[in-house]
Amino acid sequence: MFQGSYVALITPFDGGEVDDRAFGDFVEWQISEGTHGLVPCGTTGESPTLSHPEHRRVTEICVEVTNGRVPVVAGTGSNSTEEAISLTRHARACGADAALVVTPYYNKPTQEGLYQHYKAINDAVDLPILIYNIPGRSVVDMTVETMARCARLPNVVGVKDASNSATRPLETRIACGEDFVQLSGEDAAVLALLVEGGHGCISVTGNVAPRICSEMHASWMDGDSKATLAAQQRLMPLHDALFAETSPAPVKYAASVLGKCSPEVRLPLVEPTQATKEKVRDAMRSAGLLN
Repeated sequence: MFQGSYVALITPFDGGEVDDRAFGDFVEWQISEGTHGLVPCGTTGESPTLSHPEHRRVTEICVEVTNGRVPVVAGTGSNSTEEAISLTRHARACGADAALVVTPYYNKPTQEGLYQHYKAINDAVDLPILIYNIPGRSVVDMTVETMARCARLPNVVGVKDASNSATRPLETRIACGEDFVQLSGEDAAVLALLVEGGHGCISVTGNVAPRICSEMHASWMDGDSKATLAAQQRLMPLHDALFAETSPAPVKYAASVLGKCSPEVRLPLVEPTQATKEKVRDAMRSAGLLN
């Protein structure tokens, strides 16, 4: 189920409030463009600044609009285990297909603490769980050994890997088995993960280039490595531009250029500088998204 181009969805705002209509329309557009799966309420969705009612509503809208056409992997992570359990219970209750659970940030748990965090969620909620390992934001890095231990929990089915390690996907495949789902958390690194036996990507770039991203993964699944490489080469300037400043500010600006939402982000994030906006526009033109 968890294969191909998944998109870490932005959360549109209007005057500081979640724009429910724009978000629903955005989900519909993603599906029409061929996106293989949707991930609401992740980092790209500004989950740290969503209230609990907002978080639940965004997940609900995504599930309602999707209506079973593609899988929905709801972001339910927290640095509080009880909060993560609560959000994961809600994801299951509203019909999400899986939960994306980030390693607990700020607390800096040990490897044993990481294992116990995921075990507690696994034991409390019967829903597939994808670990989100992103040391650059959470400060902790789950080792391959701990990942393999978590993989033995019945509900832990895979990982979104943003470790930026060239060897990690293959090491994880050896330790956790070929069926353990590996999705890249870095658009620029997805080819390396696929070559090492990975299954797809949870993409930021897919917010604004969903068709190119989905076609790239379809090419890979069809065994057409030449087309896959060509698509990634086309997208590389955009991957770079969308992280010229802290995400999701650049990608929300890019989405606003396409008329999909406002460029609003919530403090402490701010809109990109003019220089970054120009870089994003140039990259969008290079990818063929703008005339």
